[in-house]
Amino acid sequence: MKITDLPISEAVKEVTIKSGIVELYPPQEEAVKAGVLEGKNLVLASPTASGKTLIAEFCALKHILEKNGKTVYLTPLRALANEKFEEFKKYTHIRKKDENRVRVGISTGDFDSSDPWLERYDIIITTNEKADSLLRHRAKWMDEISLVIADEVHLLNDAERGPTLEVVLARLMQTNPDVQILALSATINNVQEIAEWLKADYVTTEWRPILLKEGVLLHEEIQFNDGAAHKIERKTKNPDINLALSTVKSGGQALIFASTRKSAVTVAKKVASEIEVVLSKPMKRSLEHVAERILAAGERTRISETLAELVKRGTAFHHAGLGGGHRKIIEDSFREGKIKVLTATPTLAFGVNLPARTVIIQDYRRYESGYGWYPISVLEYKQMAGRAGRPKYDKVGEAVLIAKTDDEADYLMENYVLARPERIWSRLAVERIMRGHVLATVAADYAHTERGIYDFFGRTFYAYQYEISAIKSIIAKILKYLYNEEMIEVDGENIFATNFGKRVSELYIDPVSAVIIRDSLKRKPAYFTDLSLLQMVAHTPDMGPVMRPYTQEIDTIAVFMDEHRDEFLVDMPDEWEDHIAYEQFLGEVKTAMVLKAWIEEMSEDQIIEKFRTQPGDLYRTIENAKWLLYATHELAMLFGNKQVLPQTNELRERIEKGVKKELLPIVKLEGVGRVRGRILYNAGYKTIEDIKYAPIENLISLPLIGPKLAKKIKEQVGGFVKKESWEKLEKEEWKQKALTEY
Repeated sequence: MKITDLPISEAVKEVTIKSGIVELYPPQEEAVKAGVLEGKNLVLASPTASGKTLIAEFCALKHILEKNGKTVYLTPLRALANEKFEEFKKYTHIRKKDENRVRVGISTGDFDSSDPWLERYDIIITTNEKADSLLRHRAKWMDEISLVIADEVHLLNDAERGPTLEVVLARLMQTNPDVQILALSATINNVQEIAEWLKADYVTTEWRPILLKEGVLLHEEIQFNDGAAHKIERKTKNPDINLALSTVKSGGQALIFASTRKSAVTVAKKVASEIEVVLSKPMKRSLEHVAERILAAGERTRISETLAELVKRGTAFHHAGLGGGHRKIIEDSFREGKIKVLTATPTLAFGVNLPARTVIIQDYRRYESGYGWYPISVLEYKQMAGRAGRPKYDKVGEAVLIAKTDDEADYLMENYVLARPERIWSRLAVERIMRGHVLATVAADYAHTERGIYDFFGRTFYAYQYEISAIKSIIAKILKYLYNEEMIEVDGENIFATNFGKRVSELYIDPVSAVIIRDSLKRKPAYFTDLSLLQMVAHTPDMGPVMRPYTQEIDTIAVFMDEHRDEFLVDMPDEWEDHIAYEQFLGEVKTAMVLKAWIEEMSEDQIIEKFRTQPGDLYRTIENAKWLLYATHELAMLFGNKQVLPQTNELRERIEKGVKKELLPIVKLEGVGRVRGRILYNAGYKTIEDIKYAPIENLISLPLIGPKLAKKIKEQVGGFVKKESWEKLEKEEWKQKALTEY
């Protein structure tokens, strides 16, 4: 089926053909034949790179240009939302009937807002959590949604991400009965069941534009699922490194999935020495520039230095412990073909699109604290394998598991390569997960009786699979908890949210976190300090996984706890009565200690070394602390606890910037972070006024400032600069630019 024959706008056809696509892939053609462009609900389940996004684009543009509708595109991750936003931007020059151009917006943060500005946009790309937050705020523009695109819908099976996606889809179908649903998925076993829940047809196919060969490597030989075999050269003792090297020598790239962050870094180091030998001189020069960008992005730490050193040698690692800036540089450089071998943890398989000619799955087992080692699911393996083969570059993609023995090779072939993915099951019926969703159902006026609440949850995938009776007892238990904690009140059959309950729902925090904050703020410790608030937010379930203490740290943390117990807003468990609670508390205190070190301007590198954490975990903890301190401030206002308001506000700003109190005024300047802020302050520029009247030459002479930033700072503070100084500055800039280009 040719693009020119499709019932879509000529302008959309033009954009598509200009991008090099002139006819549909088979799965896309099947989707069109199933009526997706006529407004029918559809689950499109097909492998990575089979063209699912293009169908989503056509549907979105059809709704906007022909029906004056609005599209919401749901993704599980911020990184994926950013990727889709970039893809949709190519349509923003197209004019609608009202002569306005197509507008694409993105919103992934700030959970305490209805984002009224999004009303101006035709396509809104967002994460599942942000969409849930918008529904809790009853954003008026959401009533105009005519198309919902749910990406990676197989993640309904994910214990953490799945329930939110499930509730969002159920809520959107409840509020917009005529909405069209387009669910995109990897190939899954029970696609018919998901389609029936969504009142949709389905298209499922194994077709992909590049042939995928799956196999098992034992020693030097790969046995493939089609019966073929292939021998690789043995250069090292590591079969996965030998396979990666073989791929690079043949002009391809390799993606190695490791089971842990530590092993991802270890493998990257081992493979680097082999890869750098085969790199051309121009490629090495190009990689030098990438390494420089990594060192310039954020604070210089041991991790960024290790990453930059590996990049120079044509390899890199990618995991959740990396900062966002570094991750983006690595992803872009891999897509551009500069990085030849990328080692990654499995989370990458569920995130951004980074295909490689060869995907190597180093270990089919995962380690989870408290559970030990367990084999991954077939679905997870297939997700990783699906990354094999780069469209437009490769004719064949290879996904290879590594075996150590003949028995293991047989096991991997039978249980992964030749196996079908598991069924997708709803993970909604867990009290911890459902608490916020039950409260939101009442607080956002989606239901006002117990029966109404059951009716809503009767629309979920869980109820479709198990019947609503299976979760009635959980809902009843949650309602009792919400009533006892004064988040809801009951009048006969009617249930209403109190101001407290409504605010908790809007703040997008677990009701248990809200109760901890409320009760903690009632306490009067001997000393109310920043640590009091940091320890409190670390104690909430919304902080997420706390920083587990290592054995050698326990005594240090215990001494710290004893010294500061008079500041804590949460009681310390007895070590001998409840050892598990005590260990959890140690982790919470360690998390508070890390945050305290951050606001006291300990460098990232020092924090990483002292607390054995990683940048990604540090940033996640900082983000969660900011959100919880904002919630603390809002709940303190609600309960009239005015004395803590200035402190919560100031502490939130300090957490965001990572600075002591005295730096807050100057780190608000764009381009001035915690390190440059301290340099300015120590040089005597302690206020905006000081900077305003400082000679620009003095600013330029400071470390890490330079002409370009000095000029930018002066523009922000409105400082007067003599004409001859500007001219001199411009000459300096021109010289620097010329040297860089040379």
